[in-house]
Amino acid sequence: MLLALALAGCGARDDRTEIVVQRFFGECGAVYGQSIDVAKAETECGILTTIINRFEAENPDVKVRLNVVAWPGYPQLAAQIAAGDPPDLVTMHQSVISDYAGGGLLEPVDGLLAQAGIAPAQMTDAARRGVTKSGRTYGLPIDTIGRLFHINTRLMRQAGLMQGDRPILPGSPDELLRQARQFRAATGKPYLLQGQVAAPDVNVGNLYTYLLAQDAVIFPDARHVRLATPEATRIVNLYKQLAAERLSPLDQDFSAAHNAFIGGQGGILATGTWMIGAYDEVARDPASKLHDSYTVLPYPRLWGRAAAFVDGHAWVVPKHERGAAEQAAIARFLKHMARYDFDWTRTGHLPAFRAILDRPDFKALPHRTDIAAMAATGQQLPGYVPRQSAIQGLIGEELEAAVSGQKPVDQALKDAERRVNELLGEML
Repeated sequence: MLLALALAGCGARDDRTEIVVQRFFGECGAVYGQSIDVAKAETECGILTTIINRFEAENPDVKVRLNVVAWPGYPQLAAQIAAGDPPDLVTMHQSVISDYAGGGLLEPVDGLLAQAGIAPAQMTDAARRGVTKSGRTYGLPIDTIGRLFHINTRLMRQAGLMQGDRPILPGSPDELLRQARQFRAATGKPYLLQGQVAAPDVNVGNLYTYLLAQDAVIFPDARHVRLATPEATRIVNLYKQLAAERLSPLDQDFSAAHNAFIGGQGGILATGTWMIGAYDEVARDPASKLHDSYTVLPYPRLWGRAAAFVDGHAWVVPKHERGAAEQAAIARFLKHMARYDFDWTRTGHLPAFRAILDRPDFKALPHRTDIAAMAATGQQLPGYVPRQSAIQGLIGEELEAAVSGQKPVDQALKDAERRVNELLGEML
């Protein structure tokens, strides 16, 4: 017995370099826990799990300790940072990077990317802007995400709004209203579904998109927002008119809007890139009301130039003391993730790297050539803007009141501006 105990205490040491990788996107270990065939993986969770599994298989000298957190994972990350024990790599929305980088909680990754052989010039314009804050690169972008027009072409054809196989989208606010009225008269259904209930990001995304299209300066500095403007008033009045004429319902959350769209109860659903795969699958089902009747396009240009308010996901490195071996392992992980960026685009997101946009296999994916322009036109708020999610909530409350007619548009925009400026004033 003594001999057995002695031998049990002499187990082989694990001399591998360990890195802690923390991610959201769900848990699917039961299906993909052992998979390393990235090309056969499906869904965000499945693809990302398989990519990480393959990294471990190809890098046996690196031990990956994986933490899967509930979306979005930031409360857990904040606690880990406060305890002085942050992960080595974390998935983070690009719009959130400013908060952590501005607080000195993230490592710039310029050196790590150089070590991995990744140059910012290889990234798409939208992806590079998303991870660049104050002239430094604070993460490896893996995609660009944004809102699109998901379109029922059968209903659009019924309304006389198709030219061949392409939907006819408006080129001005007046034209949008004319087409929406024409659609409603021909089909008896709403033109634009948006899922606005309990979703402040919907109205705020519309506002930001068309302010950017008009080259409006939304945040002139880190302490102020500019919303009480003619540009913003025009945008909010348009959406208020759509609601007033029942051309766009106000009483649907995303689930209701989604079900209405796949049930053939609306012409266009404004929602994200991440729904392309799901709707394309529904459209292949002969029993579906969307069968052979689905396409997707960026938001139409109504003012100014083509623009899209976007976000994205990135791998970031929390600030912590690390040795050369850990740094090298992190660089290898980043290189590996960039290598599989095409596979990640199968989720519906746009790629983070320019070269993928020109690949035949990317162009062969459903509808990708229709939305590829967003990789160039996509813009985010300036990197110095903190607490973007909290700001979105404040503006969203006021826009909901304005669009529903509960508050005059001018007053709602003034109140939104005041509330955001008060928040920023308290923080800085």
